[in-house]
Amino acid sequence: LKVPLDKPWRKLTKKQRKTILFGTGEKRYKINWGSHGTSMSRYEGLLNRLMRRFRNTRSEGMKRWYSQYLANTPCHTCDGVRLRAESAAVRVGDATIVEVSSWTIDRTYKFFNHLKLPGAAAEIAAEVLKEICNRLGFLNSVGLSYLSLDRLGPSLSGGESQRIRLASQVGSELSGVIYILDEPSIGLHQRDNEKLLATLCRMRDIGNTVIVVEHDEDTIRAADFVVDFGPAAGVLGGQIVHAGTPKSLEKNRQSITGNYLSERSRIEIADQRRVPVGHISVKGAAANNLKNIDVDFPLGIMTAVTGVSGAGKSSLVNDILHPALARQFHQSTQKVGEHTRITGLKQLDKVVAIDQKPIGRTPRSNPVTYIKVFDEIRMFFSQLPGSRMRGYKPGRFSFNVKGGRCEDCQGDGVRKIEMHFLSDVYVKCDECDGKRFNDATLEVKYKGKSIADILELTVAEAVEHFSEHPRIVSKLRLLVDVGLDYLHMGQPSSTLSGGEAQRIKLAKELSKIATGKTFYILDEPTTGLHFDDVKKLLGVLNRLVDAGNSVTVIEHNLDVIKTADWIIDLGPDGGPAGGEILAEGTPETVSGIRNSDTGKYLKSILPARRRTKTVRAV
Repeated sequence: LKVPLDKPWRKLTKKQRKTILFGTGEKRYKINWGSHGTSMSRYEGLLNRLMRRFRNTRSEGMKRWYSQYLANTPCHTCDGVRLRAESAAVRVGDATIVEVSSWTIDRTYKFFNHLKLPGAAAEIAAEVLKEICNRLGFLNSVGLSYLSLDRLGPSLSGGESQRIRLASQVGSELSGVIYILDEPSIGLHQRDNEKLLATLCRMRDIGNTVIVVEHDEDTIRAADFVVDFGPAAGVLGGQIVHAGTPKSLEKNRQSITGNYLSERSRIEIADQRRVPVGHISVKGAAANNLKNIDVDFPLGIMTAVTGVSGAGKSSLVNDILHPALARQFHQSTQKVGEHTRITGLKQLDKVVAIDQKPIGRTPRSNPVTYIKVFDEIRMFFSQLPGSRMRGYKPGRFSFNVKGGRCEDCQGDGVRKIEMHFLSDVYVKCDECDGKRFNDATLEVKYKGKSIADILELTVAEAVEHFSEHPRIVSKLRLLVDVGLDYLHMGQPSSTLSGGEAQRIKLAKELSKIATGKTFYILDEPTTGLHFDDVKKLLGVLNRLVDAGNSVTVIEHNLDVIKTADWIIDLGPDGGPAGGEILAEGTPETVSGIRNSDTGKYLKSILPARRRTKTVRAV
């Protein structure tokens, strides 16, 4: 190949790099295998080999591994439109299918709703147009008007995908069907949620049964029958606390949900809003649908970025603000959305985005390893008399290194079975019975419990078990403070919900020494959270702010919005009709802006003494 093996990549010529990546075609080379003889072989190139193995493997795990090196690019022949030139040239109502596919659902609905066809064509297309308009109309009604028709499926959120699937069912007008929906209100503004509830009620009225798993107050109140589980979470739950109408649920004092619906429990608003200590200014924000806007993000307080679905919240915060801050403080290479400039960065020293992505993907990752309290526990176990007598060090009590772990499962406690065309399956290790450690390690005990027994305790039980050891208890208290005292110490991260993972990340942030110059970003942190969990989450966020940090959340939940110190409301609609600032100010100020949908709903929940006179935004 004539490629020197002792030269770094950057010093290779273009021709040599091309040879390594793309191979040498059909040219064959003689390979000498020593005593095993010789053979003739061609060099296919690194990228070609990678693609071949990706296509041929039957293992889902290997497909995921290869996928990290692959990316999609538009086809050079059709330029990404997927059609031959003659098909793409056909026009209906002066628009091609390529043009229509690039439009938003709202624009497409208006196009077909006003489409006039000549003569027989109108009669032939009547039923088809009716079906198109019905389905597009439903997508509009459940808050998806901002999506383009050619939006790729994998880029959709779970809530968006669910509502799109629902559209196909509504269009069929079936009856006698049981529909099961898991939190359909996720990512929806109150305005769009009202439309969704009207659709669900319509599905019920034509003879179907609709079962919804939900935390949203409006959805619970709109239900005919509510089954409430509890009384608490984790091992303290699993019982039916109430089964009846929403009205009867309000009277049930044993139900945490009922207490919030009746306002016996509530999320309180601080007597005074905090005052900003500075601000970051984003000038000329024009990513996606943003209309070249200038936005000031206050520092030292909690800010809520609000607006209907598709208004531009994520474009502003996730595509511009966060990547720009990450590039400034952490040398990130993430692309920054279109904007003119950002000022005020010298007032910060780091940015932290806390999302609901898993904290780990393997059985080895768990809450106590993530917040580093397991390091303290291992150190403590190594100092016990039984460990000193045997010469055990902290590493003996780790399931990540050889020594004390079970070598059959390498400390996982389970074995992974690849199912090729199905998801991988995990089964308990036969050798250690899921305990992760070998018998010799398990002989060392504290108060009658081995290191494996400790991992089986809940966080609350562990706090009591280690009550005489403040270094351990102080870190475990962080999990208690964020409402995760019911989790098992060694619970695999892969079994945690998004909300649980997010709160564990917050607990880790609380354990760090506060500099008072951290900018925290959270995208819809209340997704999947009960009223009581939202209250605990807000307690944690307020602790971060009280330590001098800045917190910005993208949120639809009114309980979070009403407790924020400042609101930046985008709109007025989603997609091309959004991307403008409708209102900025305290919740009281925004509640008085007439053309703000967020302000309208906010006004209905703010105490009368805190509301302001309604005015129209300039």
